Amino acid sequence: MSDGPAAQSPWQTVTITRIEKRTPRVTSFFLRPSRPFAYCAGQHVDVRLTAPDGYQARRSYSIASAPEAGETIELAIERLDDGEVSPFFHEVAAVGDEVELRGPLGGHFVWSDSDGGPLLLVGGGSGVVPLMAMIRHRAARKSAVPATLVFSARIWDEVIFRDELIDFHDRRDGFDLVLTLTREPARRPADYSRRIDVAMIEQSMVRLPTPSRFAFVCGSNAFVSAAAQALIDAGVPASLIRTERYGV
Repeated sequence: MSDGPAAQSPWQTVTITRIEKRTPRVTSFFLRPSRPFAYCAGQHVDVRLTAPDGYQARRSYSIASAPEAGETIELAIERLDDGEVSPFFHEVAAVGDEVELRGPLGGHFVWSDSDGGPLLLVGGGSGVVPLMAMIRHRAARKSAVPATLVFSARIWDEVIFRDELIDFHDRRDGFDLVLTLTREPARRPADYSRRIDVAMIEQSMVRLPTPSRFAFVCGSNAFVSAAAQALIDAGVPASLIRTERYGV
């Protein structure tokens, strides 16, 4: 993720208050900052770990919780076998541990219910995390803004926040969930079993009552490039598309 105006945001200590497994490779860590922490849906933070010998490792993570969540923030962290920070969280970190955090960061990839919509969200893998913050913010504000999430995962068991997203969808309050699985058959009748393409985006856009006012795309570099192009080919103006990328 991009760092944004990091120099204006000092480091602070945060305490792990809860740990919740999301998928085989993604775990949520709930952190309580030592100072007040206000943020917008879609922003991210930097996390810094310091080894006994003074070596430091940093990683940026999107915030999964809504700004209305209270005094804790949620980071949904995917385990990367060659990573420097994620193995610590998945193998070592425990409730009560403290780490350093800086943020919130980023002012481009954000959405508030006051911005209006309709809203088209497209996520791949852990790229759904900042989009989840937007969806939770929408729910917390009891917003009537129409929103559709197109979420690509390899298999059903890797759909992060799956049960919560389906619950939001089943409320029928203007939020629609479209899942596409790339390595196994779809589980729900209206879902897909392939990579995101123009036809899928076009069919998903029909779920919105009017053309989307905002389109947010988050995932790996390759995913974002392909998905953003699919949106453009489906008729979404490039000026409306905001992207956030991670990895290679």
